[in-house]
Amino acid sequence: MTIFNLLKQLSGGMFVTLEIFVVTLIFSLPLGLLVAFGRMSKVGVVRGITKGYISLMRGTPLMLQLMVVYFGPYYILGINLTSGYRLIATFIGFSINYAAYFAEIYRGGIESMPPGQYEAAKVLGYNKVQTFVYIIFPQVIKRILPSITNEVITLVKDTSLAMVIAVTEMFVTARKIAAAQTSMMPFIAAAVFYYIFNLIVALGMERLEKKMNYYK
Repeated sequence: MTIFNLLKQLSGGMFVTLEIFVVTLIFSLPLGLLVAFGRMSKVGVVRGITKGYISLMRGTPLMLQLMVVYFGPYYILGINLTSGYRLIATFIGFSINYAAYFAEIYRGGIESMPPGQYEAAKVLGYNKVQTFVYIIFPQVIKRILPSITNEVITLVKDTSLAMVIAVTEMFVTARKIAAAQTSMMPFIAAAVFYYIFNLIVALGMERLEKKMNYYK
C-alpha cells in the first residue's frame, strides 16, 4: 500500500477527529466561562451546583461520560436514537467534560487579578460588565493561555476516546486498515498525524502567547 492510498483511506477518520476537536472548543470554551461565573457566584445554590458539576466531570473518566451521554437516552428515558446520534453524543460528551476543566482555568485566572484593577475601573466610571470585558478578561486570557494550551493539546489525543461509542475517528480508521492489511503502517501514520496536529496547535498557541505579551 502506497502512502498516498493509505492517507486517502485515513482521510475520513482525520476529518472526524478534526470535527470533534473544533466543535468541542467552540462549545466548551464559552460554556467553561459560564460555569466559572457560576462557580464564583455569591448565590450558594448556583455555586454548589456548578461545583458539583465540575467535580463530577473531572472525577469520572471521559470514556464513561461518553457512554452515559450516548446510552443514557435509551436506558433511562427509553428513547430510540439513530446511529447518527453517535457523533452528536461525542460533541456533547467532550464539550461538557472540557468545559469543567476550562471553568477552573478561567476561575483561577479571574481570581488572580488584583482588587485594585476593579477599584481603578470603578473610579474611571466603568460598570461591572465593562470592567470585566475591557479590563479584566483580556488580562485573564494572557495569564491562562499556557494552561489552555495544555488542555487543547490533551483534547487532540482524547479524540480517540470517541471509539468507545463506535465513532469512526482517526484511531478507529487506522485500526480497521491495520487489521485488514496486517500492517503497522496505519498506526504509524496515525501517530504522525496526531503529532503534527499537536505540533501545529502548540506552535499556534505559542504564537498567540507572544502576541498577547505586548508589554514585553
